[in-house]
Amino acid sequence: MTARERILVAMSGGVDSAVAAALLAEAGHEVIGITMQLWPATEDSGAAIGLKSCCSLGAVQDARRVAARLGLRHYVLNFREAFRRLVREPFAEAYRTGRTPNPCIWCNHRLKFGVLLQRAQELDCDAVATGHYARRVWRQETGRWAVARGKDPAKDQSYVLYGLTQEQLARARFPLGDLLKSETRRLAAGFGLPVAEKPESQEICFVPEDDYAAYLRREAPDTIAPGPILDLAGREIGRHEGIAFYTIGQRRRLGLNGGQPHYVVDINPEQKAVIVGPEAALYGKEVWLEELNYGAWSPPTAGGGRLRAMLRYRMPAAPCSVRKETEGRVRVTFYEPQRAVTPGQAGVLYDDDCVALGGVIARRPVE
Repeated sequence: MTARERILVAMSGGVDSAVAAALLAEAGHEVIGITMQLWPATEDSGAAIGLKSCCSLGAVQDARRVAARLGLRHYVLNFREAFRRLVREPFAEAYRTGRTPNPCIWCNHRLKFGVLLQRAQELDCDAVATGHYARRVWRQETGRWAVARGKDPAKDQSYVLYGLTQEQLARARFPLGDLLKSETRRLAAGFGLPVAEKPESQEICFVPEDDYAAYLRREAPDTIAPGPILDLAGREIGRHEGIAFYTIGQRRRLGLNGGQPHYVVDINPEQKAVIVGPEAALYGKEVWLEELNYGAWSPPTAGGGRLRAMLRYRMPAAPCSVRKETEGRVRVTFYEPQRAVTPGQAGVLYDDDCVALGGVIARRPVE
């Protein structure tokens, strides 16, 4: 970023977005701070959430204090309806269909680099910046932008940014991509930012105490319906309160007695059934991805490169190959079996350090 730009910074009230804004301002860019109001903290249904989430009144106040310290314009924009439509409702729908979603991924490409980017363009901004630990790189050989891993392996967030399109990446800025988290903290202290020592939140912002079951009971009670627990032979060996309360690989809270340990190995939304089996049944080498988004690769490219894939956030990337199966779906084959492949989660393929493509893990097709 050599030329001076007008950049809208998504300021959550945390230390990462605060330092991102500070670095851009220090580099001479015109920075506008925006805090997205996502959850109605004054409503009874969201009162507990509003105390802790990145869209709480406290977060707004922290972002304002940072902006004042840096001498930046700061605005709070009401994105509650977009958040409900693009994140909260799809979250509940995923559980209705037996999938385990990752709403943070949706928030990134649908809100921060979707609705917020549109607002940035209305304000004649050149780009939107966030405090993600990732890098944006130009792949000369394919003529495409790609998300690349951040410098800090413990904080790398390229996985949750895989869904950004070429148009979104062209206007994305990630000032923390070449920093360690410890360096971010030191910079925050050096800038005199009031959030320098603020702890991080690891929870889904709209799910209090990370208790998604309680959230679904309150906000989407129709997702809760009892059904059978079946073994691999299709025999009913127990009952459950609702498929939304279970995910692949789960062992606890099954209520099954005796014999070897049981694990959730599949969920059948049509039968409202939870399928259980031994731990060995959790492993497999093949994964199908749909709802694809291409990064470093351009469709219909497949194969080649030094491919590794992640099937959940923070897991080590594992060597694999990929093959196009149908329009909009690819088959990923791992060299070693992977545990607890979970429909609804993201599968992200890396060519070296760059996101080659990513998609949503689909249910295994019937052979």
